[in-house]
Amino acid sequence: MAGPGGRTWRDLLAGRARKRKSAFGSGAELQEAALRLLDHHQNLNDLLLEVEASVKPGGQDGVEHQEASSESFIVSVLQEQASRLGVPAAVLAAKTAVTNIERICQASASPSQVPLLNVDQRKRLSCLLQTVKDLLANNVFCRSLFCQEMWKMKDPPVLEAVWHLHRGDIIGLGELLESNPSAPAVVEWLCSSLCGLCQQAESSSGDVELAGCILSDFVIVFLQNGFQQTSELGRKLEFKKVPYICHAVLQRMLTWVLDAVGKEKQEDVSTLQAMRFWLNVFNASVYKSAVHPDSLQQFFRHTLTEVLTYNPLLKVSDAIHMQKEWSFTRTCSLLTTLYRKLFVAFSAKELIWQLQQVLETHEVNWQHVLSCVSTLVICQAEAEQLFKDLLSHLLIKAFENYDMENMITAFLIARQAALEGPAVFMPYSEWFKVHIMYPPFVPAKHRSVLLEYITLAKTRLADLKVAIEDMGLYEDLSSTDESVQPQGQALRDVEKALQIFENTRKIPTSVIEASIFRRPYYTSWFLPALLRPRVLPKTPDVRMTFIDSLKRADKIPPNLYSTYIQACCAMKEKMLQDESKVETCHSKEPVEQLEADLAALRMLIVDQAKHEDVPAQIAVISDRLKSVLGHSSDENEAATLNSPIQVDTSAPRLEPCHQRVVDLLLTSFCQNLIAASYFNPPDRQGPCLSLFVKMMCGHKNLLPALLGRLCQLIYHQGPSLNDAHILGLAAFVIHLNESRALIPEVEANFGISQPVPEKVLSISEYCNSLLVCRTEESFAFCMRFCTAAASYLMCKFPACSHEDFCALLPPSLVKKLQYIVPRLCLEARGILCEEGNTDLIWSSLSCPSLNYKRASLCLWKQARFQELLKEKAFQLSFREWLLLELEVYPEKDILSASERQDFHYWAIYQRYLPAPSASGGCDGDLEKACGIIINTILDSSQRLDLGSRGQSKMSVNPDILCKLQEMVLELRCRRKLLSGCMDAQRHFLFEILQERLKDRRDGSALGEQLWRQQELLLHRRILVGLPASALVMTRRKGKKTMLDCEDFFCFVNSELKNVCSRGYALSYDITVHFFRGLLNASLDCEESAEGVNGVLTACQTKCPIVLFSAVLWWPRLEPVVCSQWKRLFGSPLAEELERLREWQSSATSFLSSGVVFPLSGPPWILAAFLHCTVQQQSPRGRETNALKRLGTDKEQLLVSLLFFSLMDLISAKIAPKEGVDFQTSLGWCLEILQCLEDRSMSWPLLFHSAEKDSRKYCVLRSAASDRHIRLLPLAFYSLTPCFHHELLTREQTFLYVALDLYIQLLRLFVEGRDLPRSDQAVQSPDPGEHGDPLEVISTARRFLLGAIPRCPAQSFGNIRPLLATCEELDPELGATLLHFSRPDAAMELDEELLLF
Repeated sequence: MAGPGGRTWRDLLAGRARKRKSAFGSGAELQEAALRLLDHHQNLNDLLLEVEASVKPGGQDGVEHQEASSESFIVSVLQEQASRLGVPAAVLAAKTAVTNIERICQASASPSQVPLLNVDQRKRLSCLLQTVKDLLANNVFCRSLFCQEMWKMKDPPVLEAVWHLHRGDIIGLGELLESNPSAPAVVEWLCSSLCGLCQQAESSSGDVELAGCILSDFVIVFLQNGFQQTSELGRKLEFKKVPYICHAVLQRMLTWVLDAVGKEKQEDVSTLQAMRFWLNVFNASVYKSAVHPDSLQQFFRHTLTEVLTYNPLLKVSDAIHMQKEWSFTRTCSLLTTLYRKLFVAFSAKELIWQLQQVLETHEVNWQHVLSCVSTLVICQAEAEQLFKDLLSHLLIKAFENYDMENMITAFLIARQAALEGPAVFMPYSEWFKVHIMYPPFVPAKHRSVLLEYITLAKTRLADLKVAIEDMGLYEDLSSTDESVQPQGQALRDVEKALQIFENTRKIPTSVIEASIFRRPYYTSWFLPALLRPRVLPKTPDVRMTFIDSLKRADKIPPNLYSTYIQACCAMKEKMLQDESKVETCHSKEPVEQLEADLAALRMLIVDQAKHEDVPAQIAVISDRLKSVLGHSSDENEAATLNSPIQVDTSAPRLEPCHQRVVDLLLTSFCQNLIAASYFNPPDRQGPCLSLFVKMMCGHKNLLPALLGRLCQLIYHQGPSLNDAHILGLAAFVIHLNESRALIPEVEANFGISQPVPEKVLSISEYCNSLLVCRTEESFAFCMRFCTAAASYLMCKFPACSHEDFCALLPPSLVKKLQYIVPRLCLEARGILCEEGNTDLIWSSLSCPSLNYKRASLCLWKQARFQELLKEKAFQLSFREWLLLELEVYPEKDILSASERQDFHYWAIYQRYLPAPSASGGCDGDLEKACGIIINTILDSSQRLDLGSRGQSKMSVNPDILCKLQEMVLELRCRRKLLSGCMDAQRHFLFEILQERLKDRRDGSALGEQLWRQQELLLHRRILVGLPASALVMTRRKGKKTMLDCEDFFCFVNSELKNVCSRGYALSYDITVHFFRGLLNASLDCEESAEGVNGVLTACQTKCPIVLFSAVLWWPRLEPVVCSQWKRLFGSPLAEELERLREWQSSATSFLSSGVVFPLSGPPWILAAFLHCTVQQQSPRGRETNALKRLGTDKEQLLVSLLFFSLMDLISAKIAPKEGVDFQTSLGWCLEILQCLEDRSMSWPLLFHSAEKDSRKYCVLRSAASDRHIRLLPLAFYSLTPCFHHELLTREQTFLYVALDLYIQLLRLFVEGRDLPRSDQAVQSPDPGEHGDPLEVISTARRFLLGAIPRCPAQSFGNIRPLLATCEELDPELGATLLHFSRPDAAMELDEELLLF
């Protein structure tokens, strides 16, 4: 009660006491006078508001000191008033307090009641409550009556006032709630007040803290009473209504939130903010020890169940259609926030179990269930495997109990989890495929259900373009790969089919069969591999023709063909467009939003306390990427998942919009790494970066641009990158390898057109191919990059097991370091490991003044790194070391010539030669080392890679070749010392070369032929690079040393002759090398000349091509051989060498001066000298007269001369670059044939493939290349102008030979082997040149049809073995043969048939 001037009653009393002396004799008199005064003017309500607290703590003993005057005053007043009214003082105090509370709560200026008091109300209430506390302390206050009176107020109490009563221990909330006779009314009041509290808290920033306290205190009461534990029931039995009220309030508030989930976009922003404020009650940290842990878990579990089962109206069909809208980023933020708060109270395993229980026992809201699945896989790293286990459990139950519901549930969960991307869950199609390939155990009675399901599932997989039948059309027996990915197999199948089609012009049978019986593979793998979009050539090529044939045969679906054509046209338009005119295909707004989202992610990553929010933010970025890059259907996503990523590694081209996105992502990754590393080392940065990269890998339409950009940055721009870029990219590659299961194989396009399938690489192989070591700059970059990557990995996972660590680290990275570090750092050659700690590595990498040699050595010395080098998978073998060394450009090497020589010596003789083969060494075996070097040189030369731009390398590294020469010479010297064992020695060099060729299939495919030809050219280059004496071995025969060339002869006859010159001679380099080696090796013989003579004599029968080669190159060979002989021996030439000189001289004299041509030697050698001399002389014209001057006894010489001229004729067709003119060769052949015909000499046996009665010509045929022999039919039918009538009757075998050669010609055409194609033929108006193979066949056919009627009956006697084949290949000709082979056929001839 206020006095004058606004002063309180107590102030007035105190002032009066000071101003004048009291008129009363004692305190009792004063009190009595005051009571009389109050009795006439009292207002008890105001009195309670005016009196301050009279109870204060009095010291450590807890005794309360009371102010006598204040206590006696208030109690006296209440007692006096109560006595007068006839009620107990405690009852009067309670009613008076309620009246005051009602007045305080109604004093608000707000038209409607709000849950919070204003400042004045709060102050007045505080005074009242202090007084009430005094009354309670003096037992002058009735709590039960107070509670009852509170509910009798005109308006329900304000929530804050109730909270103050509860917080001040005056009246507990439970006691107040229990006292209300109407529990539903209390629930309604509480819910309304709590909603208002949340709304008022969000609208006024000053009230947030107070509202939070009120909310947490009330919810603690709700949980203590609404979710009681057994141990708490005893002390809460007095409350009967409270548990229901608390439970109902929590349920109503949850419903308030869930009602808004489905219409979030329609709700007012302030309402949504209020609901988010209410969700703070699910912060488990708020309750600490105030709530029993089991009560808290019970509450959270109950809430989760209620959410999942809330309003279950949607059907499964609705869920299937709407699933995509329920992904993590598209789900209502209220719901995802609620889920994330609930998840804190449980482990991932408990959450999955709870979800399973709800699914099995309740009708569920599929939107809430599936959005819960999405949130769970995003926010819980362990969820993926747990969901896989749950799905397996559901499928097993479905098949065991014929339960369709469980099966549908499994499909929905798998689809939903897969929506969040492969970073958190395997793709749906992959899960589908895996559980079909490994089906659950099913009882026999339900086996039919499983089989029916698998059939339907395979159909669905076919719709998704994912086939179970991944086996290709053509089995590759030569493949050394343990497993070939279906996309790689499809590329090979397409290549093989194109080769067969090119040769036969027919659709291969295997393709037809696959289109009918193996349609999933045909449509999902083969056709996509065939119909890869490209810029179509103006003139249709083989691929275009093949595609057109399939289309006309209805083997390509029209929509697929239309899509292919459109894509090809789009590529052409894209190529023609100026890049500067290309605008981004999507609006700029999503990209700008992506930048903002990436910036927000960086703020979370650098703050370790906010790492739990990173997965959600990454999901937001993933969803943003979808809007930037565009959405794709399930079918397209599945097809992309299983198709190799095509990257043009030689010149990667990126869409501007894609490049901008990729650059944003890579920049964000690098910035996040650097920023996070500023505060923590990698092992304390959490899985944020790993999740980020996995998310990127989940966007399959982004991967081509990502890998193309990595190619640009690492391969093309690597040396120019700064330290931060290198560190960021190195860490990115590590995480990329960690996510390798999510990335399809990479199809590296080298920018060339070859009949070699494009190389398909894994992601780690692809990244390794970008790290080349060829020049000084690339060596430095590669060392920095590999050191950063390996060091980052070691620092990132210091505590993981050795097995897990090995799985994370790409072996190629360790191998590259094993190559580079010892090469550039002398200290690393043979250095022992030193124990180090990973912090030292990271500090060296993070240092601004970075020294990568020091960092590399620091890494090299780590015990953990050295342990890796003991694992076989990480050991750099001798072969792998050689492959890397052969890539180096010596003129641009980071090492000088002398430094490189020292390094090679250390690597070969100190590191690999003595090392055991188990660790990639040679076991101290020099011969084994030579074999590895030779094989590696050949493999390296055959390889297609980035550096060679697809071109094979025909040059051999001179430094490595020098080391090989040293080893070969050492082996030869050792064999000389071990003369007693020399007979048992074999020529290891030719064994190595022939072994390589033996492992290859001798097919007719163009790629195989080209490989074999190139391989033999490389063999020849290696042989020429080795010491000449290596071609010839020596052996002991009794007491004499003999020269042994058997291995060389065998290799020449079987292989080397097939890359010969002119079809019958080796190239000059290998010819002169052999003769030099022969002379050098003869030094070991007691009689050198005898040894040389023996070898050259053996050549006449065992390897005549060596002698023919000497004949062809004699003008160049003679001075070399004679000079070397003179240097070595000084004596006259060996007899056989001298004879070669004489034959050359005789041939020259015969042609120039007309002397008689001698017949003192083998006729084929003489013919070879005569033929080569004719070809070398100019002007021409004298050879015709020379032929006439040859005697009539020169049949073998003339036939041999015809053979050499035919070889030149064939060479002119297939190798015009060798300088042989077709018309000149043809004229020379015809002249020789005319000479033979004029003398009635037998020559057709030269063409007899069975070689019956043609042993005298087998030497000639054995010296020719296989291709030239196969093309003899082409040469034969080029000679038809000289075939006379008498030939048909004179040579009884002529018809057989002609028919046999015709069949061979047809087979060559059908198989596509060897015949020059029409586009390669020499264009000439002269039909005699036979520019087209079809024209040659037509000429041959006309000749036979005209000749058959003229042949005598005896000629048909030996053609019967050929009739069946002839009827199959040419029915008309077969019928003609059959007709004229009858005895009376000659009588049926009506008229003379002209042959020519």
